[in-house]
Amino acid sequence: MTQVSRPQRSESGGLAARVTLGRRFTPVSTEFLLIASTALLLTLFGLVMVLSATSATAVAQGVNPMDGVLRQGVFALLGIPLMFLVSRLPVAFLKKMAWPALFGAVALQLLVFTPLGIEDGGNRNWIKIAGFTMQPSEFLKLALALWIAAVLLRKQAMLGTWHHVFIPVIPVGALAIGTVLAGHDLGTAMVLVLILLGCLFFSGVKLRLFILPVLFGVVAVLAYALSSEDRMRRITASCDDMALYYTDCYQSIHGIWGMASGGVFGLGLGNSQEKYGWLPAAGNDFIFAIVGEELGLIGCIVVLSLFTFFTVGAFHIIRKTPDPFIRVAAGGITVWIVGQAVLNIGVVIGVFPVMGVPLPFMSQGGTALLAVLIACGVLLAFARTIPATEKQPAERGRVSR
Repeated sequence: MTQVSRPQRSESGGLAARVTLGRRFTPVSTEFLLIASTALLLTLFGLVMVLSATSATAVAQGVNPMDGVLRQGVFALLGIPLMFLVSRLPVAFLKKMAWPALFGAVALQLLVFTPLGIEDGGNRNWIKIAGFTMQPSEFLKLALALWIAAVLLRKQAMLGTWHHVFIPVIPVGALAIGTVLAGHDLGTAMVLVLILLGCLFFSGVKLRLFILPVLFGVVAVLAYALSSEDRMRRITASCDDMALYYTDCYQSIHGIWGMASGGVFGLGLGNSQEKYGWLPAAGNDFIFAIVGEELGLIGCIVVLSLFTFFTVGAFHIIRKTPDPFIRVAAGGITVWIVGQAVLNIGVVIGVFPVMGVPLPFMSQGGTALLAVLIACGVLLAFARTIPATEKQPAERGRVSR
């Protein structure tokens, strides 16, 4: 009987397979879980509140009360898988895409000045293609953060010299922001300025060099505000009394009334009075007022807590990563999302003038939701590098022994 010898087992092949499977099933970091869970919860919370805030006016107009939430839900169903898909992208790929992303976002933003552009409320910041309306400046926020991070990464050793810090970051950043200001969207332009300053701060630029861009940003915003008498009147309007109720303070006063009438426990989900045509943009920029009216102080605390957990997860990535690109890009994205939330809530409670800044994840607006979910996907991609970074010292210690 002939004995056939068995082929020798390849130890290297089996080891490679085990290593590959081990990497694929490595538990994700705490930062990943914090960012992903808060993004999902805020998006779900936002869908519920959009349904509540828009259904009343939809019924009054004779349309399907579910139209608003269904449109928002389509972008949520598109954005959530995209978030997890982007989270799988290598950081090296995100670095390579920084320049094309900025060029593409600026080109898309310039379309608002073509016949595709749409003007609403004095702002020309939307385009309409094949029946779909989108706001290109939302994608410009993410592209600007990635681009600044990629540029400053190449100049990491030269950030002590002012011209290496400012060129090309400040001129190109000013050009990108200028395309938004040209459409008279001061709120979005302020968020873009925050992103630029946030990226410079987290890059480790010396304080004396950081002060100059801050002053430049403040002067630019003030100059733009002072260039229009109507804009300056709305910014400086005092809403402490009823003197300007029918003019510049109508929306702010009704927003505060909605928050105040909610009390601690709220009137109950769906029981808002302000959403019946009293409060403009109830499902968009002033959705936090509907949260306060229907769910009270408790509902507002829940929203603020979720944004706090999101901030903690993002700042842990910034603190733990050794990669300057990740630190700067994550810093810019965090300043964008958290800063925009602060501006929106500040407008609703009367701290800031009305400036048309949506609440991330929650305000009605498909483009804004899609852009912020993709940005969360980038943060999740950064969070995936944290476990590998933390294990390297231990692995090197075992090899040396």
